[in-house]
Amino acid sequence: MKKHHLSVSRHSLTFFAITLGLFVFVFIALSSFLSTGAMEKDKEPGLYPESVATSAPVASSVSDFSLPPTLVSHKKTPPATKAIYMSSWVAGSKEAREKMLKKFEGTQINTVVLDIKDTTGKIVIKLNSPTLARYQSEESRVSDIKEFVEELHAKGYYVVGRIAVFQDNYLTRVRPDLAMRRKDNNELWQDAKGMAWLDVSQQEVWDYTIALASEAYATGFDELNFDFVRFPTDGDISQIRYRNYDPSKETRVEALRKFFVYLHEHIKDIGVPSSADVFGMVTTNDDDLGIGQVMENIAPYVDYISPMLYPFQYPKGWQGYKRPATVPYKVVKISLDRGIKKIEALGFSKDKIRPWLQDFDLGANYTSGMVKAEQQAVYDAGLSSWMMWDSSNKYTLSAYQK
Repeated sequence: MKKHHLSVSRHSLTFFAITLGLFVFVFIALSSFLSTGAMEKDKEPGLYPESVATSAPVASSVSDFSLPPTLVSHKKTPPATKAIYMSSWVAGSKEAREKMLKKFEGTQINTVVLDIKDTTGKIVIKLNSPTLARYQSEESRVSDIKEFVEELHAKGYYVVGRIAVFQDNYLTRVRPDLAMRRKDNNELWQDAKGMAWLDVSQQEVWDYTIALASEAYATGFDELNFDFVRFPTDGDISQIRYRNYDPSKETRVEALRKFFVYLHEHIKDIGVPSSADVFGMVTTNDDDLGIGQVMENIAPYVDYISPMLYPFQYPKGWQGYKRPATVPYKVVKISLDRGIKKIEALGFSKDKIRPWLQDFDLGANYTSGMVKAEQQAVYDAGLSSWMMWDSSNKYTLSAYQK
């Protein structure tokens, strides 16, 4: 009788121990789950991605801008970059873009520049970010952008994404609190072309730009090119009332420098090469041209600085030339010689300069010889890279043959 009682007690204890162990395991697991959920709830929403699977590190941040995991590849910057710009309208048509790429097969061109956001303010690539999507600025002209970038990579092209920053005719309309306004009636200020501008000193605009850069890199773009990083040049500038920038307390140069510092601090974590477009005369002028651009305050914060050396933009009498557009070699060579002196005085390699050149008829009818003269001026200045601009994409094909 005692033996039977002892056996039952042992079985009872064993059952109790197993039950207690299961209870403890479930309790610990449930506590861990609830704790993780609480931590996620405590996170603040923001504009930067928490994780994007790319071949390079991206900025770590909060979950509001999380993207679905995707693997993309990136190409290294060519030592001698020879680029053409392809508009989003061409890129959005498979037939048009294939026709254009077919023309450039076997030429010097190894890089294609595509729009991500143009001056209309519309983002022309598909957005996965809920945070960016809430601005409703997407206009997916290139609906298969990821596949197209992969196709360009397969063909051997380096792919640069162009972002127009402060001239933005869309976001200024839906978010006038971010825009430059008129002093006389508080309406949106517009330049001579009727384009509205975002306030250079608005941090939300900076964050919006960086979020877009991060998403573009996750899409597969190899480099980000920032355009319209300046104050306006035309229109009734005296009527501008800034939302945040105070010209009585800060110069245009310093305001723009702060933007580039902020951009650099966030872009460097993404791991994407960057370039900034500046007016051509930034290389020869010692002032800021009234737009805040000076090489000394931009060059330290980007990988490449891209002066737009379009001869048609140079005023009559520049450097003694009555019509600068008719002497493209002189314009490009003089500008680069001066720009290289400036960049080297800052302690940077001359190869940090990668100019835009003109291949369109403004100021003069641009022949193959004139386009080649621009390219030769780049080489004679000791550089090997250039980017060619023609907004209509009607390039002088014979100027790009090897």
